[in-house]
Amino acid sequence: MKRVYIIVLTLIVGVFSFFIANQLLPNPESVNTRTSLHEEVEPLPSIIEPEELIEEKITTATLLAVGDIMFHMPQVRAAYDPDTKAYDFKNVFQYVKRYIDSADLSIANFETVTAGNEIGFFGFPRFNSPEETLKAIKYAGFDILTTANNHALDQGKEGLLNTIEVIKREGMKNIGTYKEPNTQILIEEINDIKIALLSYSYGFNGLEYTLTEEELSYIVNKIDEDIIKNDIKIAKNLEADVVVIYVHWGNEYQKYPSEYQIGLGRKMIEWGANIVLGSHPHVVQETEIINYNGKDNFIIYSMGNFLSNQRKETMDNKYTEDGIMVKIELEKNHSNNDTIIKDIVYIPTWVRRYTNNGLKYEILPIEDFLEDEELYYKIDEVEIKRIKESLNNTLDKIIKD
Repeated sequence: MKRVYIIVLTLIVGVFSFFIANQLLPNPESVNTRTSLHEEVEPLPSIIEPEELIEEKITTATLLAVGDIMFHMPQVRAAYDPDTKAYDFKNVFQYVKRYIDSADLSIANFETVTAGNEIGFFGFPRFNSPEETLKAIKYAGFDILTTANNHALDQGKEGLLNTIEVIKREGMKNIGTYKEPNTQILIEEINDIKIALLSYSYGFNGLEYTLTEEELSYIVNKIDEDIIKNDIKIAKNLEADVVVIYVHWGNEYQKYPSEYQIGLGRKMIEWGANIVLGSHPHVVQETEIINYNGKDNFIIYSMGNFLSNQRKETMDNKYTEDGIMVKIELEKNHSNNDTIIKDIVYIPTWVRRYTNNGLKYEILPIEDFLEDEELYYKIDEVEIKRIKESLNNTLDKIIKD
C-alpha cells in the first residue's frame, strides 16, 4: 500500500513539473534559431546613451599683404615696347608671383590712378599711370587693391572713378574709394572664414576740393576715429570672423612709427580690428602683436615700397628700396566659432633696377636670391651686398619667433 502512495505521489509531482515548465519556458517557435551557443548575443541597449562624439571642423585661409605700388615715369618708360607700341609691366612681378598666387587672398596699396591712357602719363606729384599697370598686377595674383591713399585724387573725381572701373575690368576689387554712397563693407569668405576689409587714408594732398562735400562723405575714406570704430562694429554685425584694416598713415621715410600711429593702431585693435596693415612711409617699420581679450592681434606699421623708383640713386635713401610681403594664416574652429591668427610669415623684398637694353625693374624676394644658386648668379656682387643689407634692415624691424 505504501508503494502505491509513492507511485501516485511521483505521478502528481511529474504532472505538476510539466505544467510549470510549459508555463515558464518560452515558446520554441519564438526562439531565434540562428543563434548558436558560440555566437555572441548583443546586449540590450543601455537606458543612458553615451555622449555623441562631436568632430571639430577646422578651416584655414591665407592672406598676403604688401605695401606701396607706385609707378614713376622712369618705370613707365621702361615698360614701353616700341615694336608693339604698348606697355607691359608683367616682368616686374615674375619672381614674386608665386607667393602672391599661392595665398587665398592677396592685397596691395595701388598708389596711383589710371585716369585713362588718352590723357597721357604723369609721375610725382600728380600721378596717372597706364591701365596696363593693373593688368600686370592682376597677372601677379593680387585680388584686392586699396585705393585710399594721398594720391587717390591726383586726377580728380574722374580719375578716381576710372581707376575703380579698370580694377573691376581686370577682375579685381578695391577698397577705400567708392563710386556710390552706402557701399557695403567688403567681406571675402574663404573656406567658411569671413574676412572684412577696410581702408582709410590720412589725406589726399589737398585735392579734396575736386569733390563736393557730399562726395567727400562717401567717395574717399579719410581717417576718422568715429567712422572707423563704427565700420568695425558694422563688420562685426555682418558676422565677420576677422577684421583687416589697411591704413595710409605716418611720416614718410621715417624708420619708426609715430606716436600717432601707435596710438591709433592700438585703438583699432580695442575697437575690434584683428589685423592692421600700414602704408605711406615708403620704408619698412616695425610689427607688433597685441593680445586683447585673450586673442593675439597683429599690426605692421609700414610694409615699405613693394615697387617704386624711390632709391639711393634718386633720393639718397636706400631704405626706400625695401619692402616686405606679410603672409598671415588664419584658422577657424567652427565648434566654438573662434578664429585666430595661427601663423605669420615675412618675405622681405628688394626693388632691383638695372640696365639691359634699357632700364629694367624687378621685385626680388631676397632670401630666394641668396639661397637659390641659379637666382644668385642673376645679380652682380654690388647687388648681392645691397640685398644682404636690405634683408638685415628689414629683419631688424619685424618680430622674430
